[in-house]
Amino acid sequence: MARNNPRERIDETSKAIVEQLQADGRRSYAAIGQAVGLSEAAVRQRVQKLVDTGVMQIVAVTDPMQLGFARQAMVCIGVTGDVEEIAARLSEIDEVDYLVVTAGSWDILAEVVVEDDAHLLRLVNHHIRTIPGVTKTESFLYLKLVKQTYNWGAR
Repeated sequence: MARNNPRERIDETSKAIVEQLQADGRRSYAAIGQAVGLSEAAVRQRVQKLVDTGVMQIVAVTDPMQLGFARQAMVCIGVTGDVEEIAARLSEIDEVDYLVVTAGSWDILAEVVVEDDAHLLRLVNHHIRTIPGVTKTESFLYLKLVKQTYNWGAR
């Protein structure tokens, strides 16, 4: 989810709706309405506004291993020139599922999901390192996923 604009302030009711959907993304609008004190139609409208404004997405989270993607890695990328332009190019790569511009030793962090080590090598060597302005990369292979949650709420 792109975060180009400052975070839009949402009221406590919309935050409660977000939390309901984080607990169960398939929860019905009627059930959410009961929990937050709104009608089903009002919940539907609020959810649509939250999606349309980019506050949230409703997606299915999968286990890459069970879909045939045996390798995940974080690729740290050093660049020269316009870091946002290079990040935009990286965002077009299908295997990149998470991308952030950072401050510190690395300019960009890209999480990638690939089929195997050969796929990772092709990705880094032929797609990432060939982007003009990319000066160096370092890959951190994921050995075990210990925790991944999306339930931090709407604090």
